[in-house]
Amino acid sequence: MRKITNEELGRPTPEEFAGRERLPVTVVLDNVRSAQNVGAFFRTGDAFAVERIVLCGITATPPSREIHKTALGAEQTVAWEYCASTVSCIDALRAAGWTVLAVEQVEGAAMLDTFRPEEGRKYALVFGNEVDGVSQPAVDRCDGALEIPQAGTKHSVNVAVSGGVVLWSFFCQIYPKRYLCRAENSKI
Repeated sequence: MRKITNEELGRPTPEEFAGRERLPVTVVLDNVRSAQNVGAFFRTGDAFAVERIVLCGITATPPSREIHKTALGAEQTVAWEYCASTVSCIDALRAAGWTVLAVEQVEGAAMLDTFRPEEGRKYALVFGNEVDGVSQPAVDRCDGALEIPQAGTKHSVNVAVSGGVVLWSFFCQIYPKRYLCRAENSKI
């Protein structure tokens, strides 16, 4: 087995990427404290071609050296905006026709492994603060919630890790063939 070179991966240029179809998902960060977690969301958002990231409250915004450490330039390829209030952001997204889901452990949350995004629907996924999670006022405004099934004693994962898990699930279900064709040619 041989590692694939960057040239063989056929990565798009930032200009080509800007013109490509986006996953109908907006990521909303509710008062995320760590700029490195924010950077990780940008990098994951680039990998799965999310429509945009909305940075709310105390969440750091580009340009930021700490964001760049983990984003590695993805803060320049993923559209983003800032909103002072997560609640206002959620209200605006819902008014624009987005289905807003908190990624949080709440009563009635759908388990991620059984959740199926509806075709043609746009989703906004709200991820919360590293200590307190998605704020209760934000949860109250959401259309529903998703929970990541877990088996460990902590019952939580890092917010950026949860972003990767949830976005991968949406990506696989919404674009199951388009971007995964390399896997069909795999010898695993």
